[in-house]
Amino acid sequence: MTDPNAIQPSELDQLPDRDPEETAEWQASLDAVAREAGPHRAAYLMRRTLERAEGAGVALPKLLETDYVNSIPTAAEPAVPGDEAMERRITAWNRWNAAAMVTRGSKYGVGGHIATFASAAWLYETGFNHFFRGKEGDGSGDQLYIQGHASPGIYARAFLDGRLSEQQLDNFRRESDGDGLPSYPHPRRLPWLWEFPTVSMGLGPLSAIYQARFNRYLTHRGVKDVSGSHVWAFLGDGEMDEPESTAAITLASREELDNLTFVINCNLQRLDGPVRANFKVVQELEGRFRGAGWNVIKTLWGSAWDELFALDTAGALVRRLREVPDAQVQTYQTRDAAYIREDFFGSDPALVEMAKLLSDDKILECFHLSRGGHEARKVYAAYKAALEHKGAPTVILAQTVKGFTLGEGFASKNANHQMKKLTVDEFKTMRDLLELPISDSRFVDGVVPYGHPGADSPEVRYLQERRAALGGPAPARRVHPVAPLPAPAEKAFAAFDKGSGTQNVATTMAFVRLVKDLVRDKETGRRWVPIVPDEARTFGMESLFPSLGIYSPKGQTYEPVDRDQLMYYKEATNGQILNEGITEAGSMADFIAASTSYATHGETMIPFYIFYSMFGWQRTADQMWQLGDQLGRGFLVGATAGRTTLTGEGLQHADGHSPVIAATNPAALTYDPAFAYEIAVIVKEGLRRMYGEAAEGEDQNVFYYLTVYNEPLPQPAKPVVAGIDEGIVKGLYRFNTAESAGLSPVSPKLSTSLEQGGTPIAPRIQLLGSGTAIHWALDAQRMLAEEWGVAADVWSATSWGELRRDAMEADAALLEGEERVPYIRRALQGAEGPVLAVSDYMRQVPDQIAQWVEQDYSSLGTDGFGLSDTREGARRHFGVDAESIVIAALAQLSRRGELKATTVKEARERYGR
Repeated sequence: MTDPNAIQPSELDQLPDRDPEETAEWQASLDAVAREAGPHRAAYLMRRTLERAEGAGVALPKLLETDYVNSIPTAAEPAVPGDEAMERRITAWNRWNAAAMVTRGSKYGVGGHIATFASAAWLYETGFNHFFRGKEGDGSGDQLYIQGHASPGIYARAFLDGRLSEQQLDNFRRESDGDGLPSYPHPRRLPWLWEFPTVSMGLGPLSAIYQARFNRYLTHRGVKDVSGSHVWAFLGDGEMDEPESTAAITLASREELDNLTFVINCNLQRLDGPVRANFKVVQELEGRFRGAGWNVIKTLWGSAWDELFALDTAGALVRRLREVPDAQVQTYQTRDAAYIREDFFGSDPALVEMAKLLSDDKILECFHLSRGGHEARKVYAAYKAALEHKGAPTVILAQTVKGFTLGEGFASKNANHQMKKLTVDEFKTMRDLLELPISDSRFVDGVVPYGHPGADSPEVRYLQERRAALGGPAPARRVHPVAPLPAPAEKAFAAFDKGSGTQNVATTMAFVRLVKDLVRDKETGRRWVPIVPDEARTFGMESLFPSLGIYSPKGQTYEPVDRDQLMYYKEATNGQILNEGITEAGSMADFIAASTSYATHGETMIPFYIFYSMFGWQRTADQMWQLGDQLGRGFLVGATAGRTTLTGEGLQHADGHSPVIAATNPAALTYDPAFAYEIAVIVKEGLRRMYGEAAEGEDQNVFYYLTVYNEPLPQPAKPVVAGIDEGIVKGLYRFNTAESAGLSPVSPKLSTSLEQGGTPIAPRIQLLGSGTAIHWALDAQRMLAEEWGVAADVWSATSWGELRRDAMEADAALLEGEERVPYIRRALQGAEGPVLAVSDYMRQVPDQIAQWVEQDYSSLGTDGFGLSDTREGARRHFGVDAESIVIAALAQLSRRGELKATTVKEARERYGR
């Protein structure tokens, strides 16, 4: 029988032991300690030995967990510079006004959150007073990702600082009149204050990592030295459940992003209850981050615990803290000393003896009030250590109490996230606790007053002096005056006007070729940021590898396997391409950082992110909303687009709906170009609008979404038609008519009523096609003329979304008393016959414009799920191939009485439909 206490085989058994006798002595020593002093003492010695080995640089696996105590001992804490008493008064005012603002707003039913800032106040205040660098000093300052639910506290501080008025605080969550405050950090709604939208939980930590990484990218490429910028991300322990929150933590350690600090407010509560009711979230997070290579600092207990730890000579207290689950810690917050003595201390004889030395007040002070995240000295020590640590990012796990200082009705209660107000009596209790000079007479008619010590008070002067020393107000968003970028040479765009002749070129390849030319531009080429999630070869971008290089902070430490090939895999410290691996979320975070660099760093960058269209909006639409909220600019490119162009790939790869999702984003300008010259016109216009001289009233804070296809087809020359560029940009232009295509309708199947009129006139229809669908429309145009005697004009609908946007603006103008005809109506004015629209997307995409088309309107699309087949088979299945277009066109004309009723049946039989 195997001895259960025997040392089990391990990977160390595979290594040669050059001194078995010494090894046996070490093992015997461990056995003796366990036997004589107990397993707890043996475990203690082993942990301390491993810690010493790690500190000495001995190559051993790291401990993933340490004791449930502060990482920085009290004796090692540096003194906090400045006036701690003054900072306590400032924090007290901010606590009060944050709670007052939300409570006053509750009478309007607009809600708000009080408890989050109450727990995190010192985490922010310590940073504002001593660490967060503003944008008025050297460099770009720090980037602050504020936890969304803590926004009332940030507004309260801005009010104390004089940056917000009392009226604005009263308009918290009431923005429609133009002088309100958004509920959470929203740059689009309050662009002078907020830099980063964070309340869609999980996106803040992900974006913070890629922002820190993009800062390094700018520095390494020589665009701007932003090495002095530090990224601070304030997060909740519950937020860390979001998969995006930890999705990129290995990237941060792998690239040694010591310009990044996560501050996780561990108040042990989610929105509904405990984060890890039966476990310990701090220990779990420590293990996860240490395992990923981060520097972990735990700031758990306040100074009141020092006496308890000094009494813990046997380690019983530390052991008990490790084993008590989070939900029980939360319970201690709400119970009396007798309960805590029995439940916490009563589990171990050594703790029973310790409790006898403690008064009830001391026990309550420790278990109700004293947390590391509530003491400036503890927080200061953690922040200072984080900035001094080199070679890895830092995460600070700061334990707090949710609802701290708000009274017994709030602190640690499961429902406190949904509790939106305090009573007047609760405010008075809070006032006394915070020692604020607010008299009872100021509570008029039950309304809680705001508090302010005065614009010239010592508190305000101190706050402003500290911020001035650190580079100005924070948080703050600044758009530096940057000269518009010069337009690239016309040659790059004009190259597509002549078409491809007999060569088949997919529009994906046309876009990549255009970018290759643009990145060579002497003026703007270095500002392009190509982003791709490990599909560069799919999109034909491998030719950019050796010329631009793939960004890597370590350069290329190996010889690539394809080094002897022309298009070898080249990584470089100053590489321009961000090849992110298989992570659309990471690529989007890259894009957001690059697209807002004009504000963050005063450096205009031009990102384009190219991806499988199916894996863009469907997978990361939340980040695309974040992009719009953050006022980002750039080009999103959905390649291998459409539902029927990916032969054999099937349902999960067949995108038939991304333009529908894109249409929900007001900042997205969505285009579905059919030809290479259209892409050139759209990109040229996008560069002008986002980065050039903006027209009066034009919103530059938009981004472009282009769909491009992998179907190689001949690219026609750009038609010589007046106003074609305007039509491409606005969303529609006539590509040809039946006559200009050299088609003469024959064998008309006219209805009897029309034949009685004398000379037969060929019926006419307008075919609108977008993207690759225009090729089916052109085939249908020929078939209609040659087989059915119908004349068809073909239009290229480059953007259904922009046509709709223009029409909606015309409707809005009408409400203001201005008569304006929508472009779609003007473009189709005088066009004879009904309109039939077709795309490789669901019918909802072309149907966006239906209500503004005066002619009879119908559509074809690829509704339903995708499937694996040939392109021809898939198009026949969805009813969008040329034959299906012909049948639909004949049906429209038949319903109008312009063709015999039997024509449609005859067409179905001929085409096997």
